[in-house]
Amino acid sequence: MHESPPAEPLSHGLKQRHLTMLGLGGVIGAGLFVGSGAGIAVAGPGIVVSYLIAGAIAMLVMRMLGEMSAAMPASGSFSVHAERALGRWAGFSVGWLYWFLLVVVLAVEATGAAKIANGWAPGVPQWAWVLIFMVVFTGANLAAVKNFGEFEFWFAALKIFAIVAFLALGLLAVFGVLPDTSAVGLANLTGQGGFLPAGWSGVVSGVLAVIFAFGGLEVVTIAAAESDDPVRAVGRAVRSAVWRILFFYVGSMLVIVTLLPWTSMKPGQSPYVAVLDSIGIPSAGQVMNIVVFVALLSALNANLYGSSRMIFSLAERGEAPKGLLKVSGGGVPRRAVLASVAFGFVSVLLNLKWPDSVFLYMLNAVGAVLLFVWALIALSQLRLRRRIEREAPETLTLRMWAFPYLTWAALAAMAAVLVLMLFDATARPQVLWSAGATAVVLLVAGVREWRTRRV
Repeated sequence: MHESPPAEPLSHGLKQRHLTMLGLGGVIGAGLFVGSGAGIAVAGPGIVVSYLIAGAIAMLVMRMLGEMSAAMPASGSFSVHAERALGRWAGFSVGWLYWFLLVVVLAVEATGAAKIANGWAPGVPQWAWVLIFMVVFTGANLAAVKNFGEFEFWFAALKIFAIVAFLALGLLAVFGVLPDTSAVGLANLTGQGGFLPAGWSGVVSGVLAVIFAFGGLEVVTIAAAESDDPVRAVGRAVRSAVWRILFFYVGSMLVIVTLLPWTSMKPGQSPYVAVLDSIGIPSAGQVMNIVVFVALLSALNANLYGSSRMIFSLAERGEAPKGLLKVSGGGVPRRAVLASVAFGFVSVLLNLKWPDSVFLYMLNAVGAVLLFVWALIALSQLRLRRRIEREAPETLTLRMWAFPYLTWAALAAMAAVLVLMLFDATARPQVLWSAGATAVVLLVAGVREWRTRRV
């Protein structure tokens, strides 16, 4: 195994509460509050099984990532692990692909939040709202890292409060405890074609629709390197995040499909709003608009943070320009933040100007990248676990369950999802464009390796 890495020059301003909330809040976004409607439309009540399957894959990936990050915390997280396990090409490829993914998705979040804000204040054009959000969060990320932690803590707290309140109200409505409601029983779960109205193929389509909603969990292992006790912090954050997220996701889906007929769901429309309207919560649409707005800004903040730390780590290892290594007195990699936000601004402009052409191609190019990143995490863990057991077994404070069988099972599940996406007409462009983007990055990595060996 490589010698232990040098101490991180970054700040250690993140506390355990910041990391726990980042782990929980980083993945609760518009994908759940709005995007889940598309999953229900294709799978019916079977969406509960789809979320269980997708959530199980995400949990296994997080457990593997947690094991490696607790043993060797680093600001580049899985990019550093991939380099140690598989070679420079892997660290370079996964780091740059993940950075590209975050700065493109950042544009979707900034634009989505601006659309909501524009609805509240039509006098301020959409582009001006985007500019305001980008400036505010760039400022927050350029300041001390604890500012980023505080932003995320309160954003995540609001999202979690919203989901817990939704689950509580939903359960009361299911049992007919709320005024003007009567117990619904199982009619919506067993009517309209039964629990699996589209069969298992519907469940599989549901998995394809929802698995990418679990992206964002990885940022907590990047952030752990900037906490005062990275080893304990990452272990606790990973343990708490995966179970609670599964509970929030699966629990809220169960409440939705129990209370409302799945046939009433429309893609693009929030099923949460539909449920709150049905049980008579006043201004349900506006309440959820506020929650979705906060969710988008939270994800924007987390993605800007994660992308800056990833490109900083690449620079540390000579895989990105050395000029990005400058760190402020407070331990913030300001040039890395500015490089990430600069590309984020470009993405936003492309999204505002050409949402259906240039930006759509960029979005497709990162559509399946998350699965490639997860696959490299699993392959890295397979290699590193054996090495750590031989050379530093005492660092294995968080272990992957049933190693290596569940790691192989997760890899097989990811491969199956990619194959199924190829056979799905709507998902196919994402796989092909993402495979193209990955091939380009791998080609650059290969050329760099070849040039290094020739010198």
